[in-house]
Amino acid sequence: MQGSVGRGQTLLADRAYDSDGLRLILAERGAVANIRLMPTRKRCPAFEPILYKQRNQIERFNGKLKRFRAVATRCDKRDDNFLAPVRLASLRTGLPTYESVT
Repeated sequence: MQGSVGRGQTLLADRAYDSDGLRLILAERGAVANIRLMPTRKRCPAFEPILYKQRNQIERFNGKLKRFRAVATRCDKRDDNFLAPVRLASLRTGLPTYESVT
């Protein structure tokens, strides 16, 4: 996570990253942590469930994209070549399928 989250940004993470140490590092950088709290936590910092829900939707969509082999294995190492299968998989995942049953 070195240098990836800076001033004015928000880190969206799941419970595995809920630690006071990480929150302290982010505060030093001027960033905010929106991490779902562990149920055993004594001191409860701020948490915005709407932001967390949006993160969850993105994670689920990424999981659907990984059903496509070219996206999951990242056959093309160049970014411009990799973007094409991601776009095709996004279209295929996002559009409803209309198949003739007759």
